[in-house]
Amino acid sequence: MTTADSPANPRTVVHLHDSVDRLPGVGPERAVLLARLGIRTLEELLLTSPRRYEDRRHFVPIVQLQLGGSAAVSGTVVAAGTVFFRQRTKRVFEIVLDDGTARLHCRWWNLPFMERLFAVGDRVMAFGKCHSLKPRTMDHPETETLEHGEDPTVHLARIVPVYPLTEGLGQRILRSLVWETLERVTHELVEPSLNIVPVRPTDAPDASIAPVMDLTVALAASTIQWPSRAQAIHDLHFPRTPADADLARKRLALDEFIAFQLNIQSRRQILESRAHPIPCGGDNRMIRPFLASLPFRLTESQTQVLRVIRTDLSGDTPMRRLLQGDVGSGKTVVAACAAIMAIESGWRVALMVPTEILAGQHYASFEHWFRPLNLSVALRTGSEQKSPTTEPVLTIGTHALLQVSAEFERLGLVIIDEQHKFGIAQRETLVRKGHYPHLLVMTATPIPRTLGLTLYGDLDVSTLNQFPTGRGTVRTHVRSPEVLPKVWDFVKRELAKGRQAYVVCPRVLESDNDDVKAVTREFERLQGVLVPYHVGLLHGQLPSDQKESVMKEFRSGDIHVLVATSVIEVGVDVPNATLMVIENAEQFGLAQLHQLRGRIGRGGHDGHCILVSSANNEEAQQRLKILAETRDGFEIAEADLRMRGPGELTGRQQSGLPPFRFGDLINDRGMIELARELVKHHLHQGCPKPSRASRKTELS
Repeated sequence: MTTADSPANPRTVVHLHDSVDRLPGVGPERAVLLARLGIRTLEELLLTSPRRYEDRRHFVPIVQLQLGGSAAVSGTVVAAGTVFFRQRTKRVFEIVLDDGTARLHCRWWNLPFMERLFAVGDRVMAFGKCHSLKPRTMDHPETETLEHGEDPTVHLARIVPVYPLTEGLGQRILRSLVWETLERVTHELVEPSLNIVPVRPTDAPDASIAPVMDLTVALAASTIQWPSRAQAIHDLHFPRTPADADLARKRLALDEFIAFQLNIQSRRQILESRAHPIPCGGDNRMIRPFLASLPFRLTESQTQVLRVIRTDLSGDTPMRRLLQGDVGSGKTVVAACAAIMAIESGWRVALMVPTEILAGQHYASFEHWFRPLNLSVALRTGSEQKSPTTEPVLTIGTHALLQVSAEFERLGLVIIDEQHKFGIAQRETLVRKGHYPHLLVMTATPIPRTLGLTLYGDLDVSTLNQFPTGRGTVRTHVRSPEVLPKVWDFVKRELAKGRQAYVVCPRVLESDNDDVKAVTREFERLQGVLVPYHVGLLHGQLPSDQKESVMKEFRSGDIHVLVATSVIEVGVDVPNATLMVIENAEQFGLAQLHQLRGRIGRGGHDGHCILVSSANNEEAQQRLKILAETRDGFEIAEADLRMRGPGELTGRQQSGLPPFRFGDLINDRGMIELARELVKHHLHQGCPKPSRASRKTELS
């Protein structure tokens, strides 16, 4: 591979975007194997990150091998053969390596094809764990046979990359292909071009080129001595030291974070430059009597957030704000105040929520709050529409608000509750129904800082960090199914005091394949266990009118125990409910369990959340332990991110989260913040934009 180019041995000229089959040794079959790994071009090959590295700079003499320790050795095959056991039902292939100090037995069980890979006299490098010293033995070590004329520095005497593989494709083959490609295309590994917005901004009048960002200049502003992109890609695969590999990965991750931040921040800049002011700050003629009518005082945190929102609504550019607050921190009242500000200013408001149950509850709350102000509220869901006799100033609905038939005149403010249940496209579809109105999105699912910087980098963030007074304390307990009889006795004692309870199950219907509880069967069983108390059933497959009827009975106290799925996760507010039993709790994510727990303790009485689980794996136990020990939603969200990862936590298709190759949203918070600041600084420099003619050329 390292033979110099010469007229007698010309190399095929290749480029980054060429197919991998342009490389020597890559025919149709091998190209198919590489495609399984997502490798179709030379660029994709070079951007395939090793999953780990092996330090093979120092070979250990075989005589110095330690029991249980991993090491790299090199020797000559002096014997090879297969041994059969137990009437030939098991067999082991073995080679014996000799390096002059001692001999090492390398064994592979029930892998007959290994016999074709070795012959006496081969020079072999082996890396593995020594399982025995009498004789010295490695089972299933990673091995490489040095072929005649092969440059040993690719696979030996260096820190070696270990890649994800597929059947039929070995480490040595993939490593050699990367080495060959690096030698041929290094001159093309230039700094990435970041002068075009890769996505058409859907909430701006038309797309525009973002200001050109010189990445070399931007990185020079950093305190870290970053390698060039070419050096980073080389060090990613063949680093001189472990520190070089780590810095290379970080540099390539920073490229990704900068490109992503440039996209979302330039989209915000375009919006601000094209949209017209919509003054929605209000004049207090309605909000003062509204606040005076509330049976509680706003917390200082709510008051501070409302000051910021009023400033946004009075500004020259549309508000784009994310309001996050833990379960029960009072986001709905803040939303009501924001809506009143817009209505005072002569504009109308749309509020979108993910479920019909939550839409119905919000409709009841807002209609009750707004009636004394002579403000009309409408409800629009897939199965129900409630239109007042007068023109509504607030329309509350589900995804039905996105339908073409849903039209809004003078739409000044869009509010989206539990925004993580919606995708970015859905959010922007609703925004486009007005002339770029103000946008307030809310979530009771605390967002880890790193996800907030990426997913919501185009939004300003406010946090409610105080709870209204007069709330009960909720204690969380983890119990095994064996003690459920005692749990139900405890529930009955609490019901006798006049309290109400939720029982949550993961499924609607039972399965024959496992022991996961279903609400339909548990509902039938608990009707007998909890006599004489009235037990109700709620799940997403019930008709809308039946769901509404059940919730009405539960709120009124006619239903004492509500057996439900996670459909009650968001927005359900019954102050008298103080008990929650979650069966098969290990089936739920941490954030979801925290949301469910937030349905109790909303009145003045203490509450109890009982997590029932038979899971004996360490991760499940750790998750439930975290929930039992803390009520801090942000701490829980960070733990959920560490344990489940960003893909599971956000639902990648819905969230708009890009598939970062090198960026790690769990551990790269510092680099995400650096990328955000570099892009923000760059965009505020006000670089000149290209002409329309040049823009067409660049986009073609």
